Amino acid sequence: MFQGFAGAIVAVAFWAFLAIAAFAGIRYDFRKRQLAMEALRAAIEHGQSLDPALVERLLDQHAGSGGELAKDVEPNLRIAGIITLFVGVGICLAAMFVGLQFPVAKFPMLGGGILVFFVGVGLLLAARALGRYRSPAGSSDRAA
Repeated sequence: MFQGFAGAIVAVAFWAFLAIAAFAGIRYDFRKRQLAMEALRAAIEHGQSLDPALVERLLDQHAGSGGELAKDVEPNLRIAGIITLFVGVGICLAAMFVGLQFPVAKFPMLGGGILVFFVGVGLLLAARALGRYRSPAGSSDRAA
């Protein structure tokens, strides 16, 4: 009885961790954007003249323009996709070797390896899509 209860606690703790991590990331981004807007608002209220380039840089830094985002994220997605593909292949190979000693573990490990492999494929497809739909300004930067 205690083993089933411990497994449930581990599963709930895992999903709670994922939810908290996602919420914390969203909250962090929101707070950064909010602080930038407060700084601009305070400068305007005090009658300071704002350089348009500075305002645009602050807003773009937090909003993320499409071309800059694609230029920055695409190589990282490619690297992550390649690493994830090979991790998936490694898990599948490990499943074959572990399956020799523990046959019951072979198919669950194969399933996990295939899942990780397809996550890598998804990352590579996302990188390709970002490269394809990059703004013309971003593609001219790449050629230079």
